[in-house]
Amino acid sequence: MGPEIENAEADDTQRRYARLAGFLFLGEIAFALGSGFVLSHIAGSGTFAETTKRIVASEHLYRAALSTVVMVTLSSAVLGFALHAALKPVNHLLAQLGMIFWLGDSFLGLVVRMCGYVRLHLYVSAQTLAVGTVTTEVLADLMHTIARTTENIGGISFGIGSFLFFYLFLKSRYIPRAFSSLGLAASTIWTILYFGDLVFPERRTLFQGIPSRQNRGLSRS
Repeated sequence: MGPEIENAEADDTQRRYARLAGFLFLGEIAFALGSGFVLSHIAGSGTFAETTKRIVASEHLYRAALSTVVMVTLSSAVLGFALHAALKPVNHLLAQLGMIFWLGDSFLGLVVRMCGYVRLHLYVSAQTLAVGTVTTEVLADLMHTIARTTENIGGISFGIGSFLFFYLFLKSRYIPRAFSSLGLAASTIWTILYFGDLVFPERRTLFQGIPSRQNRGLSRS
C-alpha cells in the first residue's frame, strides 16, 4: 500500500500544479488583454506631442495599466514553475529546460516594463518640466527600440519554452493530443514571427499585426 499511497499523493500534486497553471494562464490572458487595451487606448496615435498630452492627462490610469502588466510578467514566472512541476515526471530535464527559457522571457519582460516606465517619465517631463521636445522624443524612441528588441528576444525564449512544455503535454496525454499539437504549432509560429522581426525590421508593420505583441504589453506607448 505504501507505493500506491505515494503514487496517489504524487498524482494529486501534479493535478494541483496543473490547476494552478491553468488558472494563471487564463488570468494572464485576461489581465494582459485589459491592460494592453488601456495602454493602447490612452497612447492612441498621432504626433509625439499629442501622445504626450493624452498620457499626461491619464497618468495614474496609465501607471495602473503598466503595473498590471508587471504583475502579469511576474505571474508568468510562477506559471513556468507550475508547468515544470506538473511535467517533470514526464521528462525532468526537458521540463527544467522549458522553465529556464520561460523564466528568461519573464526577466526580459521586466526589462520591457522598465522601458515603459522610463518612456512614461519622458512623456511627463516633456509636458510638465518643459524639457526640449525633440530631445525627449528621441530618447522616447530609443527606449521603444530597446523595448522592442528585448521583447523580440523574450518572445523567442517564450516560444521555445512553450514548445517544450507542449511537447511534454503531447507525450504525457495530460491534455487532449489535439490541444498539444495545436500548442506545438502555435509555439513554432510564435518563435518564427518574433525571430523574423529581428531579422527583417523593415517589415515592422507586418509583425506589428501579431495580436500577442499587444497582449504582452508592447504597444506604441
